[in-house]
Order: sequence, then structure tokens, then C-alpha cells
Amino acid sequence: MVIGQQEAVWLGLLFFAAAMLYSSVGHGGASGYLAAMGLFGVAPSVMRPTALVMNIAVASISLYKFSRTNGFRWRLFWPFAITAVPMAFVGGRIQLPIAWFGLLVGCVLVFSAIRLLLETLAADGPPREIKGPPLIVLALVLGIAIGFLSGLTGVGGGIFLSPLLVLARWASVRDSAAPTAAFVLVNSISGLLGLLSRQPSLPEALPYWVAAVIVGGFVGATYGSRRLGNRAMRQALAAVLLIAGAKMIL
Repeated sequence: MVIGQQEAVWLGLLFFAAAMLYSSVGHGGASGYLAAMGLFGVAPSVMRPTALVMNIAVASISLYKFSRTNGFRWRLFWPFAITAVPMAFVGGRIQLPIAWFGLLVGCVLVFSAIRLLLETLAADGPPREIKGPPLIVLALVLGIAIGFLSGLTGVGGGIFLSPLLVLARWASVRDSAAPTAAFVLVNSISGLLGLLSRQPSLPEALPYWVAAVIVGGFVGATYGSRRLGNRAMRQALAAVLLIAGAKMIL
């Protein structure tokens, strides 16, 4: 598929903005990239691998920044990742219309965003206590579902894992950022390998887009890892989920 020069520039600007916003909470931004490409009529066969390549770049930056600033909690990562990674590969090999999953995924994201906003805006009562990491068996099962859905839709899974950790009170938004970034990274690599086995098309402008998201990801991850308080990070995460959900539904 040939993308015009003007469209490529506009997409680069949108990718930069998405990378900056998503990386501020440890995400790679794939759902934002997919939404932008959908607005410009990019073919689904091009959308998924393109989004995953950029996701890998931004998630790597987020992982580095948040791990150095907030530490890394392995118990919030490996039980989900160990089952999600192979399922992301399986999902990546399946060629189904992304629109079939857009409505379902969008509803999940909007619901999660509303829940987070309500909790963030609630002024009465003490803050909810963190219960600690989930049971390993439960995390393994959830990893299967998240990984498969991630591969099918071309996202890294951070939009599913991050709100799950927070809403279930398994981690704070700040503590979940680094494990989420690592989860996005390994899932994106696995999903991309699944797609590459089907020899997908990649746009000529991809190197320039990768450069744009690297800059955006660096700015967002730096700001998010050092300057945002826990309350502000919850609001930022809710905004990310709401935007992604609305785009996928529409």
C-alpha cells in the first residue's frame, strides 16, 4: 500500500503525540497508532505490524525510564507474560478483521477508564489499600486471554494489563508502569514475529515514524516517571484508555 507524503507527515505527528501520551504511563501506544491509521484508511494488513514495530521502540524506552525511577516488580510481570507471549504469537498469525474486535475492546477500555476516573475523583474516605500481587495461577490464565487478544488486535497488551492491576488493587499505577512496559515489549515482539511469518506489508515511511515515536516516547516516559504523582498518573491512564476506547468503538 502506498501512503502519500502529506498523509505520512500527518500520521507521523499523530504517532508522536500518541507515543508521548501513552509512554507517560508505561504503555507503547499501539492502540493510538491503530486509531490514527484507521482514520487515514490504512489497510489492516499494514496497520498491525506497523503499530507493533513502533510499540517495541516506545515500550523499550518506557521500561528503561520507569525501571530506573520506580523499580521493577517481577511478580507483576512474569506470571502474566509467561502465557501471554506464546498466545500473542498465535493471535498475530490469525488474519481477522480488526473491526470485529474493535467494539469489544473499545467497550472494555471505556469501562476501565470510567472506573479509574471515578476512583481518582472520589474525595471521601482513605485511599484503597494495595492487596499485593495476584495469585500465580490466576495471572497465568489472564495472561492467555490478554496475549491472544493482543496478537489479534496488534497491541502490546498494556491497555489490558495496566487497568487490571490497578482496578484489582494488585498494584498502584506507579508500581505497575515498569512491569506493564516490559509486558508490552515482549508481547509486541511475539505478536510481530507471528505477523512476520505471514509476510505482511510495511510502509516506506516506517523508519521516519519510528524516529517520531522514539522522541515522543522519550519525552513522555521522562515526564511520567519523574514528575507525575500517583493521582495524576491515574488520570493520565484513564485519559489514555478513554481515548483509545472511543477510537476503537467509532
